Amino acid sequence: MLKRSISADLEKWKNRNHHPLVLSGLRQTGKTFSVQQFGNDNYLNVVYIDLRKSVSLHSAFDGDFDVNKMTSRITANIPNARFLPGQTLLILDEIQDCPNARSSLKYWDLDGRYDVIATGSFLGVKGFRRPYPRGIPVGYEEHLVMYPLTFREFLNNYGMPEDVLNYVQKSISSGTVIDKAIHDRMRELYLEYLIVGGMPEAVNVFFENHDLNAVKEVQCQIIGSIKADFGRYIDANGNEKVNEVLKLRAEACLNSLPSQLSKEYKKFQFSLVEGKTHAADKADALQYLVDIGLVIKSYNLSDISLPLEAAKIANEYKAFYADTGLLISQMEQGTAAKVLAGELGAHKGAITENMVAVGFHENGQKLYYYRGSSGSPELDFVTMIKTRETIIECKSTNGRATSMKHVLQHPEKYGKHPAIKIADTNIGEGEGFRTLPIYYCGFIEPNERLIVKRKTFDNLSIPER
Repeated sequence: MLKRSISADLEKWKNRNHHPLVLSGLRQTGKTFSVQQFGNDNYLNVVYIDLRKSVSLHSAFDGDFDVNKMTSRITANIPNARFLPGQTLLILDEIQDCPNARSSLKYWDLDGRYDVIATGSFLGVKGFRRPYPRGIPVGYEEHLVMYPLTFREFLNNYGMPEDVLNYVQKSISSGTVIDKAIHDRMRELYLEYLIVGGMPEAVNVFFENHDLNAVKEVQCQIIGSIKADFGRYIDANGNEKVNEVLKLRAEACLNSLPSQLSKEYKKFQFSLVEGKTHAADKADALQYLVDIGLVIKSYNLSDISLPLEAAKIANEYKAFYADTGLLISQMEQGTAAKVLAGELGAHKGAITENMVAVGFHENGQKLYYYRGSSGSPELDFVTMIKTRETIIECKSTNGRATSMKHVLQHPEKYGKHPAIKIADTNIGEGEGFRTLPIYYCGFIEPNERLIVKRKTFDNLSIPER
C-alpha cells in the first residue's frame, strides 16, 4: 500500500473550515484509492458512489437538492449506506458523468452536516464541457489536482529515512555540496525512478520484484487503458458515446511524442503527426491530451519579461509526457538500460527535458522556454521560482550551458535573471548561475506563499472639528 503525500493535504482540508473538495487528475494516479483510504482512516462512515459505473444512482440527484431527500434516495439504493452528521464522508467518483451531482455540491456545502469529496479524470475535458443545466457551484467547492508519485514519494515508499531526505532538501536550498555517498545513492535511485515513473501500479510492480520488463508491461497497459477512453463523452441524454475522430487524432498526437522530443529543436510539429487533417484539428486533439492530464505544454516566449504569460507565443510550444516512465516505455528497446547506466543523452536530451518538465509541473508551475528568432540562444525552461523569473538549462551530463551564459552576459538585451543548470553532477556554482543535480527535480520547493500581515484600525479616529 503506497503512502501518498496527498493524504496530508486531505487531512488539512478536513481539519479547517472547508467546502466540498473536487479532486482531479490523470486516470490511474490513485485518486479513488487515496480518497477511500483517507475516508476509512478519518470517518466513521464512508458512502462511495461510482457515477460512471452506477448510472442508476444518477437519479438521486435529479430531484430537489434538499440534502435530506438526496440522502434518502442514496440510502434507498445503497442499503448499507449511513449518514451521521459530522462522521460521514460522501465520495462521488467520476463526477463529470453526472452534471447534477456536481451542481448539488452547493447544497451539501450549505447544509454542512456531511463532508463531500468528488473525483474526476475528465473535468473540463472536451465532451464534458457542455452546460450544467443546474449550474456549477462556484464558491461552494475547492479544487485539488493529483499527480503521479513524485520522486520524494517514491523514496518514502522505498524506505529512505526522512532525515536523509531533509538533509538533501536543505543542501539544495542552501547550495551546500551533498555528501558523495548520499549524492551517488540519490542519483542511482533517481535513474530508477525515471524508468519506473510515478504511476502507482507501475511503482507497486517495481517494489515487488524490481523487474523493469514487468514495469514496462504495466506502463504499456496503462497507456492502452487511457487510450481506450480517448474521445469518450456523454451526450445530451446522458448516454456514453465515443468521438472516433478525436480518438484517432489524440492517439496520433501521443504516438508522435517520442520522436517530437528526440529532435534537436523540440517544438511540437503537427506535420510529424500521422494523418492528413489540418493542423488546427490536430491541435484540438493535443489540447485534449493536456486536458486529461497526460501531456504538459511548455510555451516559447517572445522575450524573458514579466508577466511570462503575456510573453508566451501561443502557437509555439513543446509537449511532454506527464510521467517520464510512460515516455521511456514508448521508446525503443534498450532505452531503459541506457538510462539505468546513466546515459541520459539518448534521444537528444528528450528524457532530461521531460524529467525537468514533470518536476515543475507537479509543483503546479507553468512552463515556458526561450528560443531566439534566429534559433539562438535557446533556454530549456523559464519558470517562476520564489517570485523571480528563473532561466534553466538541463544537461544530460555536465556540459557547458552556452545559451544560458550568453543570456547572463547580455543583461541589456535579455534582462537580469536568476539562473540554474540542472546536470548530472553535485551542487555547485557557475558564472552567475547555480548547478544542481538531476534529482533536484524531485526536491523542487513550492513557491513562497505571500502572507499579508493583518491590519488593525485601533489608531484611527475621526478628527475633531
